[in-house]
Amino acid sequence: MEPTRVMIVDDHAMVRSGLAAFLSVADDCVLVGEADSGTQALRLCADVQPDVVLMDLIMPGMNGVATTRAIRERFPAVQVIALTSFPEDRLIQEVLEAGALSYLLKNVSADELARAIRAARLGQSTLAPEAAQALIARVTQPKTPGHDLSAREREVLALMVQGLNNPEIAERLVVGRSTVKFHVSSILGKLGVQSRTEAVAIAVQQRILQ
Repeated sequence: MEPTRVMIVDDHAMVRSGLAAFLSVADDCVLVGEADSGTQALRLCADVQPDVVLMDLIMPGMNGVATTRAIRERFPAVQVIALTSFPEDRLIQEVLEAGALSYLLKNVSADELARAIRAARLGQSTLAPEAAQALIARVTQPKTPGHDLSAREREVLALMVQGLNNPEIAERLVVGRSTVKFHVSSILGKLGVQSRTEAVAIAVQQRILQ
C-alpha cells in the first residue's frame, strides 16, 4: 500500500511542527500539507488530496467542527481524526456528528497516533476513552423533553407560552399561518402531547426554553 497521505490542520505552529516531525519518521505516512485555519484547510485539501486529516477543534474563525463538516461534504473519501486538548462531551459529539472518524487527545503517544492513522486509512474508528464514554452516555442517558426541537420550533413554543395564537405568531415571526401550523404540529409530536395547553405546560414544567 502506498504511504498514507496526511494533512495537519492546527492554528499553533509548535503543534504542527511536532506532528510534522512525527510523520517524518513514520515509514507508512507522508505529510502532504499543513493548514493554520479551516479556510486554508479547505483550499489545501483540494490541492493535496490527503487520505487522512489531523484536525484541531479550537481555532479562530472556522473551527474544527465546521471544517470537518465541510471537508466530509466536499471530499467524502478523506477521513478526519479530531486531535484536540479538550475532552468535552459537547465537542466530541459535535465533531463526530460532523463526520470525524476518530477522536484523540493531543497527549496521545506516537504509536497510538500511528495506529489511528493506519486505521483511519481503512475506515476504522479510534476513540480516546473520554470520547467513548461520551458516546455511551449519550445513548444511555434519557432524553430530556424538547431536546430535538429546532431553533424555529423553540421560537414558536416560546410565543405559545406567552399565549399567542397561530395568526399572532405568524405576524410576529413574519411567516405564513400554514407555516406556523406546521411548526405547532411538529412541536406537539416531538413533545408527545395532543394539545397546545399540554405543550405549554411541559415547556414551563421542564424549563425547555431556559
